[in-house]
Amino acid sequence: MKLINSFLTEIDEKWKPVGGEPIRLRIIGSAALMLQTDYERGTKDGDILEAEEITPAVRQQLLALAGPKSPLFEKHRMYIEVVLRAILFWPQGPVFHPVKALPLKNFTVEVLDVTDVVISKIKRLNQNDIDDIKAMAGKKLLDHKKLVSRFESAVDRFSTDARADDLPKYIKNLNRIERDFLNVPESTIELPDWMQ
Repeated sequence: MKLINSFLTEIDEKWKPVGGEPIRLRIIGSAALMLQTDYERGTKDGDILEAEEITPAVRQQLLALAGPKSPLFEKHRMYIEVVLRAILFWPQGPVFHPVKALPLKNFTVEVLDVTDVVISKIKRLNQNDIDDIKAMAGKKLLDHKKLVSRFESAVDRFSTDARADDLPKYIKNLNRIERDFLNVPESTIELPDWMQ
């Protein structure tokens, strides 16, 4: 069993119901890649997107059970982080897929689509992000046309944000992925007129 699967299974086994179970966990980042592909790498966290289902009581218990410095972190070397959706660079209408092969009693698990995970990693693009993206490209799980379309959707969403000035950097990161991992010509992404 993959580390991420056993980690989530143990959270489920130790969960004390707070009402509203099963609770939907929407998982993003490398944990989402590992739950929907045969990819696996060491990771320190398992990002869960903050959603309506993550009430203060749910969040508190999740972090107590499996947050940084928790016993489950000590055992699995992985912890839960609850991420605010507002900070993410991702397309409008992000796509999530249910994980049916993970039978849990207290939770249902959905994972962010591979392409949308890659888009969300373009913002930071550290070495772990590069390793994840390179692996997805190597497994032929990144369609170039879909990647560019979803990236343009994220640019549209972000262009009215206070952080829109960072978009040229994200375009350079996309072009690096196209050039270095997909071996395709770099795309020209149109930015809003006010940024020209």
